[in-house]
Amino acid sequence: MTLKRFFAFCLFLMCQIILGQNDSITSLKEVLISDKNLKKYSASQSVLKLNDSIINKNEALLTDLLNFNSTLYFKEYGRGMLSTVSFRGTTSSQTAVIWNGININSQMNGSTDFNTISGSDYNSISVKAGGGSVIYGSGAVGGTVHLNNDLLFFNRFENNLKLDYGSFNTIGINYKTSISSKKWSTQIGFSKNSSTNDYKYLNRYTWRGEQRWNQNGQYDIITLSANAGYKFNENHILKLYTQTSNTDRNTSLITESETKSKYINGFNRNLLEYDGNFGKLKTNFKTAYIFENYQYFADNSTNNFTYGKTENLITKLDLDYNLFKSTQINAIVDYSRTNGYGSSFGSHLREISSASFLIRQGVGENWKNKIGIRKEFTSNYKSPVLFNLGSSYKFNDWYNLKLNVSRNFRIPTYNDLYWDEGGNPNLKPESSYQGEIGNVFTFKNFTWTQNFYYMKITDMLQWVPGANGIWTPQNQDKVNSYGTETLLSWKKSYGKNIFAANTTYAYTVSQDEKTKNQIFFVPFHKATGSVSYSRNKMSAYYQILYNGFVYTRADNNPDEIINDYTISNIGIDYDFKFLDSFKLGFQVLNLFNKDYESLENRPMPGRNFNMYLTLKF
Repeated sequence: MTLKRFFAFCLFLMCQIILGQNDSITSLKEVLISDKNLKKYSASQSVLKLNDSIINKNEALLTDLLNFNSTLYFKEYGRGMLSTVSFRGTTSSQTAVIWNGININSQMNGSTDFNTISGSDYNSISVKAGGGSVIYGSGAVGGTVHLNNDLLFFNRFENNLKLDYGSFNTIGINYKTSISSKKWSTQIGFSKNSSTNDYKYLNRYTWRGEQRWNQNGQYDIITLSANAGYKFNENHILKLYTQTSNTDRNTSLITESETKSKYINGFNRNLLEYDGNFGKLKTNFKTAYIFENYQYFADNSTNNFTYGKTENLITKLDLDYNLFKSTQINAIVDYSRTNGYGSSFGSHLREISSASFLIRQGVGENWKNKIGIRKEFTSNYKSPVLFNLGSSYKFNDWYNLKLNVSRNFRIPTYNDLYWDEGGNPNLKPESSYQGEIGNVFTFKNFTWTQNFYYMKITDMLQWVPGANGIWTPQNQDKVNSYGTETLLSWKKSYGKNIFAANTTYAYTVSQDEKTKNQIFFVPFHKATGSVSYSRNKMSAYYQILYNGFVYTRADNNPDEIINDYTISNIGIDYDFKFLDSFKLGFQVLNLFNKDYESLENRPMPGRNFNMYLTLKF
């Protein structure tokens, strides 16, 4: 889409907006959260919540949002390409992504590509540190990332539109509408993020002296979502969440002589949920259907591709009983049936059942405790008994102590078990024990959270060369991880002037127990910071991100590393107060034109720009 057509599209949308500006808007009265267990069982662990105001200050894709606002470390195969995460020194498949209370990590590779998700598609995004397998199952080892679509029940009609245009012909469109009453609640959303992504590589030239640039890096991500809820009465509520997405993405070349390839993947998620209140007994029933697929074209010029698909049916019943005024018990049973088939792992069916039992207790207002156990049943692997013990005590208005101990796990994926050639059907789940201490200090406008943790992982899966040079996964690694996390936030108003600052820092040691080497692609240090200022119609902010060096080889060869880097963004916007809100903003990304990469031979762009228009009506 050319720049001229883009602005014509903007004007067209503005004409449509004027028709709706007289609709009344009411203040927030009631919100039904999509993941109740995130709130009920997080008192003893650290949860970082990112709301709309933070989401809108960052680039569209989820990698950028979490990279600049959390302790998570990301490894990107170039801008907009595959993006994998490391949380507390774990692998990408040991962080679970939770969509409205349902684990959506890929059944094929066990992880989530954060560059296929737009943060603006959700009301809020939360990052929970530490183990959560008792509630969320496989992969919730280092922590969990929660994508929430919370429903509103009051008289309301609201529209939000954000249009972006930036360097490398990057276009972003995000539209959300919310229509609700005291009985009904409906949300409809659409997002599109695309780019030719043809940025120049800083200080990199061919042997002929020609400027190198990002070739074959185009991407186009489209997501549609619709959520609805109906209140039969105050005690019975039915909710439906649906989301479908398609990512059409070429793969950036490492060298100009490589064959151009591309990767197309998508998903369809459907979740039906019922909440019932029967006095002391509260029920929550979920049934979900999740479909994911991919096609990989090794050569763009042909129609030949490999593929993989999975269909996952999930049912989950959660019974919450108020035993005493201060004691509640939860019994959770769930069942999942996954049918996977693909050109590289054949056709296989996997059925898993599980049962969990949880207790939460409050001693007065200041002391909260929880305990939980979980056991899975399947013919594909032998599951350990999982547990979680947590306690939180608020000594006074300014100090809260949190303690948590848990056992968590990750099950082998379809690729691990059935990949042709090399899959190993005799694998055991990875298992981990984790203990953590959290300290929360609150002083008026200032909050400081300091977490310390230790984690021991056994039976960690690693692909190693086997017979005839064929690589195969084995349960052979033992890893010890420990470290500390710091979260600081401050906000202060001086008349019409509002200042805010946020900082995160993570020190992470993640060592192979046998060699004592740091796990590759886990930095010892990561830090983020942001400051913002607003007055009346104007607001401005500055962000900074520091990633320490990482080893790229298991033997910690000092000559095979990714150097540390520091990058910054700056932005400003002005609200013209047309309709409910009409903001025009401008951002400078990688302000100091830093030459950096998070994966060898995958350079990221230098200084680039983005302008945006946000409307609320």
